[in-house]
Amino acid sequence: MELIEINTESIQLDQFLKWAGIVETGGQVKNWLADQMITLNGQLVTEKRKKLKDKDKITIKGLGSYQVVVVKNAN
Repeated sequence: MELIEINTESIQLDQFLKWAGIVETGGQVKNWLADQMITLNGQLVTEKRKKLKDKDKITIKGLGSYQVVVVKNAN
């Protein structure tokens, strides 16, 4: 499982996949959702703007697993 760090409390699924470099366009995310390839914490995801938060686990069939890690700024 690959850990992907974000510096916000939450992030939308499509934004997360772009941030992580997993997809280049939102169209790819839409196709994967239509093909039922993405799960969030073991549950099938159907919406590309699903909110992800710290420790959420995303699995994409045939590609891999990723975990959201929220990094707090030390200001």
